[in-house]
Amino acid sequence: MRTTAAAAAQTRDPDVRLQEAVGLARAIHLDIVVEEIVPVSRPRPGTLFGGGAVDRLGEIVTAEEIGVVIVDNHLSPVQQRNLERAWSCKVIDRTGLILEIFGERARTREGQLQVELAHLSYQRSRLVRSWTHLERQRGGLGFVGGPGETQIEIDRRLIGERIAHLRKQLDEVARTRDLHRAARRRVPYPIVALVGYTNAGKSTLFNKATRADVLSKDMLFATLDPTMRGLTLPSGRTVILSDTVGFVSDLPHELVAAFRATLEEVLEADVIVHVRDMASPDCEPQKGDVEAVLRDLGVGDKVDAGLIEAFNKIDRLNDEERAALQAAIRTPETQVAVSAVTGEGVDDLARAVDRVLSAGRIEVDVDLDLADGATLAWVYRRGEVLDRTDGDDAVHVRVRLDPPDAERLRHTLGLSAPHDADGLPVASDGAGRVAATR
Repeated sequence: MRTTAAAAAQTRDPDVRLQEAVGLARAIHLDIVVEEIVPVSRPRPGTLFGGGAVDRLGEIVTAEEIGVVIVDNHLSPVQQRNLERAWSCKVIDRTGLILEIFGERARTREGQLQVELAHLSYQRSRLVRSWTHLERQRGGLGFVGGPGETQIEIDRRLIGERIAHLRKQLDEVARTRDLHRAARRRVPYPIVALVGYTNAGKSTLFNKATRADVLSKDMLFATLDPTMRGLTLPSGRTVILSDTVGFVSDLPHELVAAFRATLEEVLEADVIVHVRDMASPDCEPQKGDVEAVLRDLGVGDKVDAGLIEAFNKIDRLNDEERAALQAAIRTPETQVAVSAVTGEGVDDLARAVDRVLSAGRIEVDVDLDLADGATLAWVYRRGEVLDRTDGDDAVHVRVRLDPPDAERLRHTLGLSAPHDADGLPVASDGAGRVAATR
């Protein structure tokens, strides 16, 4: 289908924003005939653009026989209707375009339900009197619409009923996902979520780190459904790495609401890794967009505390740009330059995740019978053994564990924590250590 893309005034670099809109259009296999930045000094409530711009673009649409015009901005229902009348073609805005991409890419049942819910929420606001059939009236029974119910009211009611049905189905999906999370918590492995702007290279990095084969293309929104794989860190501990849907500026609120169940994987994450496209000229604004969505999801405290940042696509930088990037790294413990394509820096990123997870661990001193091989194996599997001293009948182990595992070791395995002179349990000796004896 032949298409033109137009961008209204934006606070971000207009050229970069226009190219992003073109990339979004191409993501659903549209042919771009004309792409143009249209300055808008004062948005018109009826058409967004001024009358001269509407007439000039209309001439281009007619001359090029364009079937779809994409306006990279939010259009009100009235603006969309008026532009379609003026240009005699289909007009969609940024929200509609992103919804089309999601509709084409969703593969799982949950993803398809979420896309349909987002589509219907968006369409319900678009029910304006654009066609003659909306003027029809018909009689009806009380519970299906009274006498004189117009077609627009029928459409709105049917959409509302379908939305309610979809929400019930998604509630079932959410309950199933909660069961899966509860099962993981019983294991429990830490969850590391990869987040970032769309096409930042999250899936490629995910594949490189886990040796998986998740779809990864140089294409916007290549990943919609979350994927999780086990990953062994340098310390030997196992984590669950989660690849999530990419974020985008002006992400439609319908999508944020509909995909909240999927994005809840981010809420459950112990560590969030922000994958950034350092080859993009819009890198800094993209960072702001991602952090804004994370705050909208309710993880603003983690954003404020500081995320691990993977400065990706360094293979696309020249020597001067690489040197500037290294000089800009202020906290090497949580900022790592990587190339998901070549693998450069991926091990360093794994060590950074290890450090963040280890920061919340506590050291436990435990004495075990030499014959208790099962407990000793569990300690090695779940923790980071710092020191071991073998005696004649027992083995003394100093191990760094997550707090839940330290409690599990003390309670489940029948260990007792030391007590002070008043008989109160001692949780720590001030250095992050607790002692436990059989």
